[in-house]
Amino acid sequence: MTASGRRLSGTLDRLERRALVLVAAATALALLVLFYYPVATVFVEAVTVDGALSTDPIAEVLTDRFYLVDIFWFTAKQAALSTLASVALGLPGAWILARFDFPGRETLRSLTILPFVLPSIMVAIGFVAMFGQNGTLNQVLSFVGLGPVSLLYTLEAIVLAHAFYNAPLVTRITTAAWESVDARTVETARSLGANPTRAFLDVVVPQLLPAVLVGATLTFVFTFASFPIVLALGGFQLATVEVWIYKLVGELEYAEAAALAVVETALSLVLTYAYLQYEGRQRGAGQGAHPQPRHSLLPAFSSLGPDRSSVESVLTRLAVLGYGVVVAVVFLGPIVSMILASVTGPEGELTLRHYEFLLQRQATGASYQVKPLPAIQNSLLYALGTLLVALPMGVVMAVLTTRRFRGRKVIDALAMAPLAVSGIVVGLGMLRGLVFGIRIGDTRVQVVGTVAIVAAHAVAAYPFVTRNVAPLLGTLDSRFVESARSLGASRFRALLDVELPLVWAGVVAGAAFAFAISIGEFDATVILASGSGSYTMPVAVERFLGRRLGPATAMGCVLLVVTSLSFVVIERYGGQWGGDDV
Repeated sequence: MTASGRRLSGTLDRLERRALVLVAAATALALLVLFYYPVATVFVEAVTVDGALSTDPIAEVLTDRFYLVDIFWFTAKQAALSTLASVALGLPGAWILARFDFPGRETLRSLTILPFVLPSIMVAIGFVAMFGQNGTLNQVLSFVGLGPVSLLYTLEAIVLAHAFYNAPLVTRITTAAWESVDARTVETARSLGANPTRAFLDVVVPQLLPAVLVGATLTFVFTFASFPIVLALGGFQLATVEVWIYKLVGELEYAEAAALAVVETALSLVLTYAYLQYEGRQRGAGQGAHPQPRHSLLPAFSSLGPDRSSVESVLTRLAVLGYGVVVAVVFLGPIVSMILASVTGPEGELTLRHYEFLLQRQATGASYQVKPLPAIQNSLLYALGTLLVALPMGVVMAVLTTRRFRGRKVIDALAMAPLAVSGIVVGLGMLRGLVFGIRIGDTRVQVVGTVAIVAAHAVAAYPFVTRNVAPLLGTLDSRFVESARSLGASRFRALLDVELPLVWAGVVAGAAFAFAISIGEFDATVILASGSGSYTMPVAVERFLGRRLGPATAMGCVLLVVTSLSFVVIERYGGQWGGDDV
């Protein structure tokens, strides 16, 4: 080998040895530019007036009765009610999944991943199709001779839609906790004279309470920062903080929007910190060494237990049946209603006119009008771009957060910060910073169009990659890596050749999550999209909804097909994430 060849080989070897450090540095730089700088831009704008530091913008928000009562109080109120509804709807599901066996149980459990793959604007469309004046509910009520019910643009509709989204999350978290309860502790209580009810209250409930609190805290955080559902089902007359920030941005009131965003972000960070504290206490809890046995719901195969009377058995099955009816209405009803509305005409006849409208709009629509094909293409393009950015970022963060070093918890918190900051805030920060441009000397650097939207999507998606991969990396036997290192492999090569193949299911699930989140992202996209040519499917659905329900439901069904494909991958590979590690 020549001298230049040896130098090149040595350089490559040094780069390989430092590759993990270089990739980590690149990830940190991307996170700094794509997340922390935009958020900092919002914070700076909220504490400056004419270039000078001032607390006046935030003080005005905190002392304005309109913001305190009409915006913040209503946001907290709807979030609290949504949390109560989600817990009330989710706990019976956890009871059924943890305590009973029945055909389709695993399928039902996999459906508890729905909140993470269904775009919220599509859920909103489904609720409009179900609870609207001519929706499925009123058609059923009319058929049985009852009067119409008006739920659209009411607090009740918002709460129901939020329960649709978050009750499965409560179910998933609580089911995992319930299955970790050691049956021996219950048997001990029974042997000491406690009846089944007393044993449940004294032994099982205390072990479930932390998981319920985790689910409730997460639900409150999510619903406090909810945007598309409130925008579609409440409008500006039932505006939350997120909706009002969007309204202010549309009116070019950037300083006021920034001040409102800062206050909301501070509250979200406090709530997220509380959630992480609960999660940290629960992380050590695993599957119980002796989990409680599940009973069959089918009497032909087994009874419900030796100490249950036949009356109790019948009542239990009736309770499960009643819950199944509620689940069918709340969870299946909106999706089925959206599909039916997309193929139903004004007189109830079956028709494809709404899909024909989409084709006509594509063929003859003006350039400023929403067209379906560009929206589909944009969604897929942004999702692929998101994968290219979010997947390596998420994997690197998973590696960093599973290594033991001083400051690891700080890195973990900084990496997960995007979960606590809403897409509206990130979108506003990118708009005011990267999109409007950063002046470096005499040059203005701008990030616009596809790059800006992909950046916003990647920020929202990569934490889900991290949380799919990190638990699997954390459980790998360290001797695998040590053996590879002893054979001469660099740390980076050991990661590529040994660790990643062993956690490949988590990587695939993380990729599916990232893709699905990008496809359904609405908050930042609606701010950053510069015109109809850059709209995505969720934005197109919302634009159609403002004019005609039929085309909106047809576009929603197209969105449903795309996200369902992601759901199939997640359901196949994504069991490592979810309730055990949310």
